[in-house]
Amino acid sequence: MFRTMMKGKIHRARVTESNLNYVGSITIDEDILDAVDMVPNEKVQIVNNNNGARFETYIIPGPRGTGVMCLNGAAARLVQEGDVIIVISYAMMAEEEVPFHQPRVAIMDENNSITEILGYEPASTIL
Repeated sequence: MFRTMMKGKIHRARVTESNLNYVGSITIDEDILDAVDMVPNEKVQIVNNNNGARFETYIIPGPRGTGVMCLNGAAARLVQEGDVIIVISYAMMAEEEVPFHQPRVAIMDENNSITEILGYEPASTIL
């Protein structure tokens, strides 16, 4: 049996831009991608804390050190600049891998800088 497990998470990033006239996707600063083991073209789920929208798209790498979080194409209709979002990637793994799996969770500040990297999902709801 295989399970779909959270592989990486960008927790409470701020949308810096939305671009309706782009083909589609989310543009994310490459430094942030490296920190959470996400790669260009990887499928991700986006959760908008401001309006409850949940949707899937794929990653486009953004310039390093910019903190960019730009929703493109149709996804731009589901966010506004300044919204707080969570970006989640998943991986399929065999049952025997599950007990040893540690996701990479980046806790973000209001400027999209990483304040902490965790190897687990915190049990508390407030960080």
